[in-house]
Amino acid sequence: MRSRKPSHPGTVLLEDVMKPLGITITQAARDLGISRKTLSEIVNGRCGLSPEIAVRIGKATQTSPQSWLAMQTKLDLWNAMQKEPKDVIEFKTSSAVNE
Repeated sequence: MRSRKPSHPGTVLLEDVMKPLGITITQAARDLGISRKTLSEIVNGRCGLSPEIAVRIGKATQTSPQSWLAMQTKLDLWNAMQKEPKDVIEFKTSSAVNE
């Protein structure tokens, strides 16, 4: 398990793309073709990135949508691992399965 929480892709978008370019949330939302509210929730880490939004960000930034989704997946998995279930029993191999 990773010890450091991965960055939210919305934070990366805000800090590494929008701020350096001087783009406001309103302008970025318009350029991405999404609502200002949706983008605000993403950049503030209140909601995750959907594949559709990843495609839009990828197109706007000339980067791969897969890289944006990978960030979201790493974060989602890290969050899930923090609440790792204790009631799971490991599967046992059986001779019937190996036949």
